[in-house]
Amino acid sequence: MKSNQITIKDIARELDISPSTVSRALKDHPDISPKTKKQVRELAEKLNYQPNSIALSLRSSKSNTIGVVIPQVVHFFFSTIISGIEDIAYAAGYSVMVAQSNESYDREVMDTKALFNNRVDGILVSMSRETTDYAHLEFLHNRGIPMVFYDRVCDSIDCSKVVVDDFDGGYRATKHLIEQGYKRIAHLAGPHSLHMFRQRLDGYKKALQEHGLPIDESLILPENASDDENVAKELTERLLNLDERPDAIFANNDIAALGAMITIKEHGLKVPSDIGIVGFSNWRFTALTEPTITTVAQPGFEMGQEAARLLIEAIEAKDDEVITSVTKVLKTELVVRGSSVK
Repeated sequence: MKSNQITIKDIARELDISPSTVSRALKDHPDISPKTKKQVRELAEKLNYQPNSIALSLRSSKSNTIGVVIPQVVHFFFSTIISGIEDIAYAAGYSVMVAQSNESYDREVMDTKALFNNRVDGILVSMSRETTDYAHLEFLHNRGIPMVFYDRVCDSIDCSKVVVDDFDGGYRATKHLIEQGYKRIAHLAGPHSLHMFRQRLDGYKKALQEHGLPIDESLILPENASDDENVAKELTERLLNLDERPDAIFANNDIAALGAMITIKEHGLKVPSDIGIVGFSNWRFTALTEPTITTVAQPGFEMGQEAARLLIEAIEAKDDEVITSVTKVLKTELVVRGSSVK
């Protein structure tokens, strides 16, 4: 018999006692003799008996499982977030169930339904690029499922959120380029539906305004260049074909920055002497390119930890305890490398 099929009845049959006696022995019930407890525990260990987690959860109304909806598992930033979530969750006695939307709204809806049907105790959510309808998330919230948003958040739902200071990140990236002497700075923007990308764009504009540089809408390409190197290449082609091309590009993420760099080199231009580049996220490859890419680092591991702490606090709150929604804003760090220093 396989170890994962061992049940209380199997132990009872081996020891010629009742299943209820086995159950009470495993729970250290005072009515069971020390000798019987010892026999039951030794056999349970020998047979690799594991309690039925589903049955336990049905009795306790708690699964000790946290659901995580993530846009892309392969994304370096999101993989560090998962590590942070697991660090806190496992230490608190929770398992983690990860569902990847793969940047699809339909997949995100299916993922949230699947997690709900699997009776997770709470859900951590980072929305897909396509998500503009929040009915599936409102359903969870209205059903009283503890929920915390991280990175890509929904402002219309009253629950805790963990984000980075995207405005400051965009501001500092653009300010750095200005301080290096660049004056015609383009921005490869992310989807406007996501708050984080709007914040990065606002930070970019603020830096230009503070330094007396005009906001040229022809240099802001709002199409979704997020995590798509080919789209970033196409957008960079458009920028380079302008009558007055940009002398720097602030990309909404590192994949877009890489796509821009490749296209610039294909045109026989040099980075950073002809065009400077700054990305966002600090993917590992940014330290390996030639030149290396200046970027804005995000504290992914810390974000995951903070989101998990907030969710577990909500899960474990007493029925009469009021949990106040909070928004945790984590600082970014500008990592200056070769692509932006003249």
